Amino acid sequence: MVLRKKVLYSKEVIDQRVKDLADVISRDLEGKEVVLVGVLNGAFIFMADLARYLKVPHSVDFTRLASYGSGLVSSGSITVTKDIETDIEGKEVVVVEDIIDTGITMAFLRERLEKRRPASIRICTLIDKKQRREASIDADYVGFDLDEGFIVGYGLDFDERFRCLPDVYVIEE
Repeated sequence: MVLRKKVLYSKEVIDQRVKDLADVISRDLEGKEVVLVGVLNGAFIFMADLARYLKVPHSVDFTRLASYGSGLVSSGSITVTKDIETDIEGKEVVVVEDIIDTGITMAFLRERLEKRRPASIRICTLIDKKQRREASIDADYVGFDLDEGFIVGYGLDFDERFRCLPDVYVIEE
């Protein structure tokens, strides 16, 4: 299948937005012990760039939560395929996600991380699709708000394809 796609956010626009997010996070968490928790696979590019731009000391860890499979919409069922290994008790946690859509996955992850008693949990997402929200979850740091459209690139995929594209594209039907 050949997908048609159109640039939604250029790599230059994304880079500036990631720098801006890093500045705000650095200000908010200055002097604190920070752990970035990236949600694999989609957030790895975003998190790498964000981590490089942060001005506060931080460590990184990853979790992997699957909810999409090979479809265009969330299955609603969440599977943990990799858990974090870092002790986050008493630390400032920033969950880094590529996209928050229904919010079901992020609500699941937040509840799971809260059991480990961090000082706080903040959510940073590249893309926020609030109009599709089914779970009560809000991101603290948002790169871009998007009303609708299926997107790929800059870590976002369709059936594990298109992650390496430097821009974010919307898939056209």
